[in-house]
Formats: sequence, C-alpha cells, structure tokens
Amino acid sequence: MPVEAHLSRSRLARLIADGAVTVNGAVAGARDRVDWGDRVAIVVPTPDDPETRPEDIPLSVLHEDADLIVVDKPAGMVVHPAPGSPGGTLVNALLHHFGGALSGVGGERRPGIVHRIDKDTSGLLVVAKSDAAHHGLAAQFEAHSVERRYLAVVHGVPDAGDPRLRGTRGISWEQADILKITTRLARHRTDRQKQAVTWDGGRHAVTRARVMQGFGAAALLECWLETGRTHQIRVHMAHAGHALVGDPTYGGGRRLPRGHPGADAVVAFPRQALHARTLGFVHPVTGDDMRFASPVPDDMERLLVALAGPDGNS
Repeated sequence: MPVEAHLSRSRLARLIADGAVTVNGAVAGARDRVDWGDRVAIVVPTPDDPETRPEDIPLSVLHEDADLIVVDKPAGMVVHPAPGSPGGTLVNALLHHFGGALSGVGGERRPGIVHRIDKDTSGLLVVAKSDAAHHGLAAQFEAHSVERRYLAVVHGVPDAGDPRLRGTRGISWEQADILKITTRLARHRTDRQKQAVTWDGGRHAVTRARVMQGFGAAALLECWLETGRTHQIRVHMAHAGHALVGDPTYGGGRRLPRGHPGADAVVAFPRQALHARTLGFVHPVTGDDMRFASPVPDDMERLLVALAGPDGNS
C-alpha cells in the first residue's frame, strides 16, 4: 500500500543506488530523466534493528504520548550518533526509554529525530515516535512554522543606536528594540566544521533577538528563529559583533573587561551560553497546539548571577 514518506536527498540517493527506485517498472539510475506521466515507485525498506544500541541514560521528559515525546536535553549530550560520538547520545537514551519504538524515517542512526540542537546547547527537542508524527513534524520545520525561542548570553549589549551595528550588512531593527539579522549561511571555506555568513550561495537565514537584561559588557538575549540552520544563532550573533559567551568556535576567545564582576565566570564558562527555552508546534496527529518551556539551566543561572554582580545589576 502506498504511504507518504519524508526522505532527504541523501536518503533518496542511497535508495537509487540500492535499486529501490523504478521508473515505469525499470530500475532507475541517478542520471535518468523523468517525464510527465512516468510512474515512479520507491520501495523504502523496513528499518532493520538499529546499530545504535539502547543505553540507560536519564531523560528529562516534559511530554509523551503515542506519537511523540518532548525532552529537555542537558548541555554536553549529542543528539544522535556520529563517527566521533557513537554512544551516550539522546538517541541511545530514547531507544532504551522506548524499547526501540521510534520512527524509522530518519534512518538507523537518527530514528525519530526531526531537528537537533548542538551538543553544548541545552534545552527542548521534540522526537517522533510514529512515522505519521515524523512526516508531520518535518513538514512544520520545513515550513518554518515551529516556534523556537532561545536564551543567549552574549558579549556586549546590542543597541539600536550603535552606528557600527547599523552599518553592518544584514543588520536591521524592528520595533526599535528587535535586532534582525538576515544573511545566507554556508560551510566555512577552510574549516568544514564551521558555518559562515555569505551573500552568494548558501541558505537563507533569519534570526531575531531582543535584550532582556544588560550587564554593561554582556547581555542576556531572547533569540528566535525564522529559519533553522546549523549554528545559526552562534554565527549570526558573532556576525553582529556580539558572540556568545563561552563559544569556542565563533567567540574568538573574547573576555570581559578587567574588573567586571562576571569576568572570571565568563572565562570559566565551559560551553556556549545558549539554551533552547521555548518550543511550540501543532501536534501532527491530533492537531492540538503544543507549547513547552524549559527553565534556565543551573550553569547559566550562576553565570547570570555573576554578571549581575553583588548589587544585582552590574
């Protein structure tokens, strides 16, 4: 029976290479042309028992039903296995939690995963348990209709009156206090582990941010995504000259001025100060509006206290 499938280009390429795609009954090749009226059939094999093994790792679960689960990921946990992180991931923990019952659409190393956050970013993720949920959630992420709001601690305090910011390409302001960053993002030319702002090629990316609290040489921002690209907030805030505190990749080793009450805490902070605080979406099966919030993690709370200083507002 035909079913709807959400398949990435790389997954489709593998299926073609494996002979799982036919055009008018003949096995298709990667360079074959398809004309109007051709009948294309794709046989998606039933997922095998995944190579990724269940691990008894504690999970912070905010919501769970028959189709999906919302978890609060701690900093330091990788979302899905990769060559450098074969175990100890969120997927390993989920497989143990569910006894292997996750949507197989994402392939053996990414079952149920429809989006991710970086290893050293904490906060909320939704994971699909059923294929129907996987298709529906993936469509919402592709349409950029999912609400994702983050807390970020950055160097400096973004200010609409700053002539440097107003003169930076891709920077604009909305409603006087909302910083909008619009660029294209692509892999860095020399460091393939990094992303970089570009104006030709790459993928369209839009981030908005508002100052929630200023600390003189640092600020707490609320950031929200119109698009969801790899490292988007980290790259965009660095482009604006307000790199995230603790970001080893895009922060450039920045420090606070000597004598600032939070200077030592910034040096000691072990990760990028970024937390996925809010996640909102439409339940892909029931149609209910879903919205979840995660409290500020303890390490970021201690950082904010240090930045505020003994009088509570440095």
